[in-house]
Amino acid sequence: MRKALISTKLSAPLFRYSQLIQAGPNYVCSGMIALNNDTGKLIEGDSYDQTRRIFENLNILMEEFSLGLEDLVSVRIFSRMFDQFPLINQAWEEVFPGDVVPPARSAVGVSALPLNALVEIEFSFYKE
Repeated sequence: MRKALISTKLSAPLFRYSQLIQAGPNYVCSGMIALNNDTGKLIEGDSYDQTRRIFENLNILMEEFSLGLEDLVSVRIFSRMFDQFPLINQAWEEVFPGDVVPPARSAVGVSALPLNALVEIEFSFYKE
């Protein structure tokens, strides 16, 4: 059985989709872009700034649904500016420093993302 989990703290989805789906111990988070939760608009900045905002929004979502980085098992990063991937990695290292076990990760270069974002990230969790 699957259940849609809708955040009351993040800006509402701009299109028709569930932000987070729980299926037993598995949680799948839709791709997140760097939205300002007050305005619902994409923040300005480079790939570093947008990646940091995505992780800030992820922290809000995790807190709301009692999830943690220790439950994060897989991440898929989509980048519109692959030459800026070192900036994404810089933000990543701040979230997952050397003493923290990072999740599995894949990265894909794409030609376009919603709202012309530079970065979109999908997250999968496992929590019993």
